[in-house]
Amino acid sequence: MHERNQVDSAPILVGPKEAARLLSVSPRKLWAMTFADEPALPHVKMGRLVRYPVTGLQAHIEAMLKGGQNENR
Repeated sequence: MHERNQVDSAPILVGPKEAARLLSVSPRKLWAMTFADEPALPHVKMGRLVRYPVTGLQAHIEAMLKGGQNENR
């Protein structure tokens, strides 16, 4: 039996459908957010494919937070 290094099973990049689901927006809104002038969603283009780093989506959410304890930052 081989031993494999345990790699985190969570993906580092997700496709547009999954990114839209994670952000609770429509795919059309996701596309608009991706190619907005400022602040655009972090994304990676690989040829015609567009993928979204999960950590980048989380960072984008953190940066956009309003109210609550975030106001004290």
